[in-house]
Amino acid sequence: MRLTIERLGHLGDGVAHRPDGVPVFVPGALPGEVVEAEVSGERATSLRILAPSSDRVAAPCPHYRGCGGCSLMHASDRFIAGWKAEVVRSALLAQGLDAPFRPVITSPPRSRRRATLAGRRTRSGVLVGFHGRASGMISAVTGCLLLHPDLLAVLPALEAVTGLGASRKGEMALAITLTDGGVDLAVDGGKPLDQSLFSALSALAAEAGLARVAWNGEAVVTLRPPQQSFGAAHVTPPAGAFLQATREGETALLGAVTEAVAGAAFLADLFAGAGTFALPLAARAEVHAVEGDARMLAALASGWRQAAGAGLRRLTHEARDLFRRPLLATELARYGAVVIDPPRAGAEAQARELAASTVPVIAAVSCNPVTFARDARILTAGGYRIDWLQVVDQFRWSPHVELVARFSR
Repeated sequence: MRLTIERLGHLGDGVAHRPDGVPVFVPGALPGEVVEAEVSGERATSLRILAPSSDRVAAPCPHYRGCGGCSLMHASDRFIAGWKAEVVRSALLAQGLDAPFRPVITSPPRSRRRATLAGRRTRSGVLVGFHGRASGMISAVTGCLLLHPDLLAVLPALEAVTGLGASRKGEMALAITLTDGGVDLAVDGGKPLDQSLFSALSALAAEAGLARVAWNGEAVVTLRPPQQSFGAAHVTPPAGAFLQATREGETALLGAVTEAVAGAAFLADLFAGAGTFALPLAARAEVHAVEGDARMLAALASGWRQAAGAGLRRLTHEARDLFRRPLLATELARYGAVVIDPPRAGAEAQARELAASTVPVIAAVSCNPVTFARDARILTAGGYRIDWLQVVDQFRWSPHVELVARFSR
């Protein structure tokens, strides 16, 4: 079927319409292109580009066709930045909102410091890599242009771990994170740990220079503290804990948050994690960090105590499920600013309490434009305005979007 691509969907697929009006999603296509493809229902495969877009580029990665990691590598950087800003703008417009947008900040190639790969034993050996698009097949990624070189360097060790710990039919998830002490490895789906496997993992970790190895949720080998630096503090998060995807992306998000709350003497950091924002902000203001994961909060508190002599101000913390027990408007009254960085589901209940509060400034961080726009509508209905919005693209070549927005009452 011959199709003309009208736009990109939110997952980065081209969107066209069949002659009968049914929408068709075309992976690998760009707006304005004319293509031929095999169409089954709403999906297109076997794509052939007849009239390419001026924004089409040759994907530079040798794994692009088989790997499912970089679904937009066929588009120019300029196009991707503009499209991601438009995704956020469209989400806001759907809620009747608009905002002043700043230029998009994009992380460079080879900067991803965390990723989760799949590992599987095969008849001929082992296979470690990313899944293909909408596929259970694993594609090896030895020449990946996304991952930091220090992560690529441990791929042979991941293959060895897979050979040691994967069952015959199962698949392991291998989460690797670059830390100040080396690569942190968290394995899920491995066979039960016994003394023989523990000894082999210990030897392999030492040989590969891994900082820590966790097995099925439990840290079993620690050779060096797998620390992250958040401002003047050094934090050791739990194995597999959330971390911003790139150092450059974290710097951009932190810079926007710091600017948004500048001048506030007492801050609340909601969904604080292990201290990405709370600890650097403690160099300028007193901070109350609230987080539902007690392990993350313990890592944050330990990092602050160890760095207290480096000039950090008072930091208090509270373990609290902000979905079920948001900070109430009366509790929020004492803060000069609030930082909020919820997961993809957003923070509707907390947004309602903020909307009813007297907090002068809110720095809202989000990884989901749709739930951000929903919560932004709640805040603006409560008397806030969006002063500016910064899109940060630290998931380069993917449809994922992150942002920071400053709200003032």
